[in-house]
Amino acid sequence: MQNNDRRVSVVIPAKNEAASIGAVVGQLAQLPMVRELIVVDDGSTDATAEVAAQAGAEVVRHPYSKGNGAAIKSGARKASGEILVFMDGDGQHRSEDVARLLERLEAGCDMVVGARQRGGQANHHRGLANAFYNRLASWMVGQPVRDLTSGFRAVWRDKFLRFLYLLPNGFSYPTTITMAFFRAGYSVVYEPIDVRQRLPGTASHIRLVKDGVRFLLIIFKIGTLYSPLKLFFPISLGFFFTGLGYYLHTYISAGRFTNMSALLFITSVLVFLIGLVSEQITTLIYRDTDA
Repeated sequence: MQNNDRRVSVVIPAKNEAASIGAVVGQLAQLPMVRELIVVDDGSTDATAEVAAQAGAEVVRHPYSKGNGAAIKSGARKASGEILVFMDGDGQHRSEDVARLLERLEAGCDMVVGARQRGGQANHHRGLANAFYNRLASWMVGQPVRDLTSGFRAVWRDKFLRFLYLLPNGFSYPTTITMAFFRAGYSVVYEPIDVRQRLPGTASHIRLVKDGVRFLLIIFKIGTLYSPLKLFFPISLGFFFTGLGYYLHTYISAGRFTNMSALLFITSVLVFLIGLVSEQITTLIYRDTDA
């Protein structure tokens, strides 16, 4: 079945994007496969909602800013299409790439992510950070993850809604939904895309230091969400071998077993047991998904 035979809903989270949202909506409205255009105005203080509505989008308004993830959840609940396409409202994503994502989805995939090519990151520091997240996620899932934080993706709505309660309200929703799909055994593929420079008058809402700390916390969330033992077991081994090394040192130098060695060994066991319990809880979270 061709993708224009299905109802495709495009969801665009937007905050203070009045300078770009009209052009974004206008370009998407010309695509024959798009049947529903939803812009979620996340507490904008400019004319984002008015410009989006004039361009032909259905607008969902938040009375105050709740976060990018919260806007995604509001749009997903409002959408009625079988397929959801998520895009940014700053003009970076190309409307002509939507068809490519939909073709991959219709070919038998569960989620298709637009993977930004080298040079498509906002800046050098963001590029390095995203490369680190991609490597970590690839190790966690055992599959190559080419763009963990991309906000441009197409997904089957019924599958996406199953994980809605897991999504945070902030900027880490792409990370969370990607890991959740991998954990549930769904097929996630990446389609290479080029991104435009931000349109004049638009700016990233991500702050390097503040959101950098949040992304570090996301790393730990990834581990506990996907496979806790992959995170806790290496830490447990670290404590164990540190304790073993310290014990050998004290045994050779003083001929005794110290309290510090005992503490390190006990910590190793406790960390492992916490990881084991977390693994069982994670299994329960995904028990109702059909892989």
